[in-house]
Amino acid sequence: MLAELKGLNEECGVFGVWGHEKAAQLTYYGLQSLQHRGQEGAGIVVSDGMKLTGYKGEGLVTEVFSQSKLDELKGYGAVGHVRYATAGGGGYENVQPLLFQSQTGGLALAHNGNLVNANALKHMLERQGSILQTTSDTEVLAHLIRRSGYDELKERVKNALTMLKGAYAFVIMTENELMVALDPNGLRPLSLGQIGDGYVVASETCAFDIIGAEYIRSVEPGEIIIINDEGMRSERFTYATNRSICSMEYIYFSRPDSDIDGINIHSARKRLGKQLAVEFPVEADVVTGVPDSSISAAIGYAEATGIPYEMGLIKNRYIGRTFIQPSQELREQGVKMKLSPVRGVVEGKRVVMVDDSIVRGTTSRRIVNMLKDAGATEVHVIISSPPIKNPCFYGIDTSTHEELIASKNSIEEIRKIIGADSLSFLSVDGLVNAIGRQDTDENRGHCLACFTGKYPTEIYPDTLHPYEKELIR
Repeated sequence: MLAELKGLNEECGVFGVWGHEKAAQLTYYGLQSLQHRGQEGAGIVVSDGMKLTGYKGEGLVTEVFSQSKLDELKGYGAVGHVRYATAGGGGYENVQPLLFQSQTGGLALAHNGNLVNANALKHMLERQGSILQTTSDTEVLAHLIRRSGYDELKERVKNALTMLKGAYAFVIMTENELMVALDPNGLRPLSLGQIGDGYVVASETCAFDIIGAEYIRSVEPGEIIIINDEGMRSERFTYATNRSICSMEYIYFSRPDSDIDGINIHSARKRLGKQLAVEFPVEADVVTGVPDSSISAAIGYAEATGIPYEMGLIKNRYIGRTFIQPSQELREQGVKMKLSPVRGVVEGKRVVMVDDSIVRGTTSRRIVNMLKDAGATEVHVIISSPPIKNPCFYGIDTSTHEELIASKNSIEEIRKIIGADSLSFLSVDGLVNAIGRQDTDENRGHCLACFTGKYPTEIYPDTLHPYEKELIR
């Protein structure tokens, strides 16, 4: 994926396992399969039934963990996390899982998503005497659990979850059990699987495949799952649910070999490409996709139009981590290092370039220029999502309208900016129909806020950039 270049990044990925003697090793491999969801930090906490032990660091999973370090993490339960810094920023202290120790035992937390009322909760907690150790909104849950008046941990967790607003997929572990919870809108993906007599949970099902686990089902919005030595049980912490999974998971974030709610990501993206062919047929000689997340849609477009699909762009997979840092300057510098046009494919050809999204437009402009420099006579840019006009407050690093090219420019103006011969975006209806979710509500179970501006939750003013307070009511 070109997340690091395009400025559209998921916050993180979570993994948990209970009931396996090699829990740390399974978590290591699970996190490797989720590495595309975050490259700035990784951590694992294990339970041996008596105590929680953790290790974390900044960098890729393979940079943080050595075999000797994994050997030290002994236990049959584990939670793991890969992080991309959005809310709360970077730094070692914000790398998860967060591990808390008290006289009544330990608690490990890992979180995917973003809490829109985090600042309000932090102010409340600090007024009540809490001392926050990180700038991450994840820590809020630990303090709310600790301050809950219920005796049983499960009830304290359920009570705390009802106070959170926004997107969250939590894995929570103590010395003797693993808990999993998904927000009432189900904004982030989370799946449950089984391996032997144990259970696993992960942000994406591709993590199950790499460790040989069997997929059971998706975690439901408003559901809390408790897993311990006695087995697994499911409860609700709220019945007020409204499934609104982030549509960008299908378009861009998730790996093609993952499934979300029974829908394979590669197949969904091919259908997006075929829908593009219906909406925007183009006379051209070759179709190419921007690696990696756009290839499936490009194949679908080529199949539907009969235009040959070719590898007109090659991704260099051996660039160091300098080029996967979250700064616009490094994103721009990294484009030519990450991608190369194949002159023998595009020279003298009319090229359809399929991409999944345009955020700021900088990368699209550079890719179009590269293709034309390599001899393409025309470059027609076709996007397998609608224009991203609105910021995301649920864990994706587009926080203001100001940084989104489609929020202040027409499609024709964007076309001129990126230098394309034509530019087309998939319609919202085409997107929803092509993905094929069977939900019966207006949005078919999707969050479409970045396209439509209709957010599934209340947006709290103190979470907004000052520029946004004039635009979001």
